[in-house]
Amino acid sequence: MEIILLQDIDKVGDKHTIVTVKNGYGRNYLIPQGMALIANATNRGKLDDLRSKEAAEEAKLLGTYQEMAAKIGDSVLQIGAKAGTSGKIFGSITNVQIAAVLKDKFEIEIPRRKIAIPVEVKEIGEYEAVITFHPEVVKTVKINVVQE
Repeated sequence: MEIILLQDIDKVGDKHTIVTVKNGYGRNYLIPQGMALIANATNRGKLDDLRSKEAAEEAKLLGTYQEMAAKIGDSVLQIGAKAGTSGKIFGSITNVQIAAVLKDKFEIEIPRRKIAIPVEVKEIGEYEAVITFHPEVVKTVKINVVQE
């Protein structure tokens, strides 16, 4: 079954894309929850309008995203983690923890999906995370993982 996604859904696809899902998943979950539309001829015609409206809204928020990136600046985020004597931490540092630190320190709320960590953080040390506010506004943030 082909559907048009109305929001980003993990492991399925991005907003305003046409994807193929199993019939039951689309009919019984995605469409009733308002997450998707059936990709028929009428809805495919409306897809361009949805994309242009979304692009206009993102263009309005571009200034806000640039302000957020400027507010973060070149600061280094300190994240405490429990670690063993060898420096290996128990578990790993995730984008959820980075989003929480950004909210505490800068009072900026960033969805976890917009934060990417290129390497797996499993030891004490310095790392980098990439925050994609908008395709034109991408900020690299340094993370310092310290032992609690």
